[in-house]
Amino acid sequence: MQWHNYRFVSGFLLLASVAGMAFALYLEHVQGLEPCPLCVFQRVGLIGLGLVSLVAFVHNPGSGFFRRFYALLGGLAILWSAAVAARHVWLQHLPPDQVPSCGPGLNYWLDTLPLKSVFEQVLKGSGECAAIDWTFLGQSLPVWSLLFFSLLALVSVWQLLRKYPA
Repeated sequence: MQWHNYRFVSGFLLLASVAGMAFALYLEHVQGLEPCPLCVFQRVGLIGLGLVSLVAFVHNPGSGFFRRFYALLGGLAILWSAAVAARHVWLQHLPPDQVPSCGPGLNYWLDTLPLKSVFEQVLKGSGECAAIDWTFLGQSLPVWSLLFFSLLALVSVWQLLRKYPA
């Protein structure tokens, strides 16, 4: 099997998604880091990429249409995560006097607001999203997440745009 085989790349994206979620759950349940609303939204895109990659891996479509369709869906999902992570990094680099105040938690918003308003509130960010609770090599978790999601997005875009044999 060649490393650029469609099924191999889909499997790689699936395993990368599982590894990313496993690490997020490890940080949450073992290390005790509570995910902020932006972190939760980043997970949604990562799970989306994982699910699409699972379907693409199992289906292993022969036609270019389905290959591109799966790559597009997975790419959109992980681009969502990358965009939310970029917003998270931006919030963390705001001067302290410009950081939005901490609001109620995501569970409260989900219980009391329409879904559209929840999205708006989460994407505005809050003080809890600007806090840096974990670093590795001097960079915060959202920076590493943005790097990881960007790498997966590049692979997804490559999977979408590359030429397939007829």
